[in-house]
Amino acid sequence: MSDFDDLIAANRTFAEHFELSGFDGVAHAGVAIVTCMDSRIDPLRMVGLRAGDAKIFRNPGGRVTPQALEALVLAVHLLGVERILVIPHTRCAMASSTEAELHDKVSASAGLDASWQPFHVVEDQVSSLEEDVHKVRSHPLIPDTVRVGGFLYDVDTGLLDQLY
Repeated sequence: MSDFDDLIAANRTFAEHFELSGFDGVAHAGVAIVTCMDSRIDPLRMVGLRAGDAKIFRNPGGRVTPQALEALVLAVHLLGVERILVIPHTRCAMASSTEAELHDKVSASAGLDASWQPFHVVEDQVSSLEEDVHKVRSHPLIPDTVRVGGFLYDVDTGLLDQLY
């Protein structure tokens, strides 16, 4: 028995109806999304897309990190991306906690000191979103022809609000 038996069984069911065999890996809708790892977010369905349509990059807080920029540059030049959405969300733990609070919570859960682990909290979601959109728009390897938008996703209504 494995700790993952339920997930492996679900995968077997998924594979019975798998339709992406031989897929070329490009973003067929020309879209890339940077968003949070929060499980309340379904990045494809929230914008009417499906598997194969977009490249997705997720991290705590949905920030445009150096790793996200790397992914976006590759997506634009190699994978057909023409539009980029940066999408943090309401009621995000990274925007509603201090770094000290996260250190305390993780330390308590882990049973050891976690103060050495950086957690990149978001003090102001709107200004952080503006900064992240600017990072993408001003990146020398992302051409001006790529459209970049900054949105806030409401986890209680499912609605996107374009801020940038």
